[in-house]
Amino acid sequence: MTGLVGNERARFFVAERFDGLECLTATFRSHRYAPHTHDTYAVGGILAGCETWNSRGARHYAGAGDVVFNNPHDVHDGAPYGEGYSYRMTYPSIALIRRIAVEVTGNPHVGTPFFPRPQVCDPQGVALFTLAHRAIEAGGDALAADEQLYRFYAHCLVRHAVLTPEETGREARAVARVRDLLCERYADDLTLDELAREARLSRHHLIRAFRREMGLTPHAFLVDRRVIAARCRLKRGETVAAVASAVGFCDQAHLTRAFKARLGVTPGAFRQAFLP
Repeated sequence: MTGLVGNERARFFVAERFDGLECLTATFRSHRYAPHTHDTYAVGGILAGCETWNSRGARHYAGAGDVVFNNPHDVHDGAPYGEGYSYRMTYPSIALIRRIAVEVTGNPHVGTPFFPRPQVCDPQGVALFTLAHRAIEAGGDALAADEQLYRFYAHCLVRHAVLTPEETGREARAVARVRDLLCERYADDLTLDELAREARLSRHHLIRAFRREMGLTPHAFLVDRRVIAARCRLKRGETVAAVASAVGFCDQAHLTRAFKARLGVTPGAFRQAFLP
């Protein structure tokens, strides 16, 4: 990006699975956007500092914990307020947001969603968005990125676009099919679309139904299965690096974090206890 100076930074990347979703993470101290528009939505979260911008005939300010929205073709600019700001942003297509809105509402004629407020205080939404955005940026765990980003957009549509969510019933058989698939293919890089096809449910319906039936989201359940499989291999003395690769983690560090979060010890310490 042109115009960056000093300790400013910006990184642009793309998530192909979401209609070529464009993503940006940046810290701006002095960079100012000229007035412009997008053919897409602009949806993101402020992580630190304060941004100010003009849109819809008014001046707005957003700080840490705020979700910001620009609807397609909204004319807007953007500038740091005070010492600057850090933020993460996505630019979802109209078609993508429409599809998620249809799944959330159960209404195939929902039309084009509209976010009436350019800025809302929503720390829960920003936390969810940050996890999703970082997962996309890091790559490697498709289901985590898919699930978290989808949940964030659905969260925004329900809370901030005033859409009525579809009622979720008890989908025991559909959830069981997905559970069995995750148990059988825990080492694979599964996507949310694959799981939804297996369940014959929308992605939104699947996440809610699975969590209701199993107490975990599909991704959390998958991580649990990977940790269980890792325990068996570590007991046999396999190295931590080999186990991480075999059970589907991106690398040894991902296995270590997940393992310790669930067992209280690192996989290395666990393995050591079973060595002669």
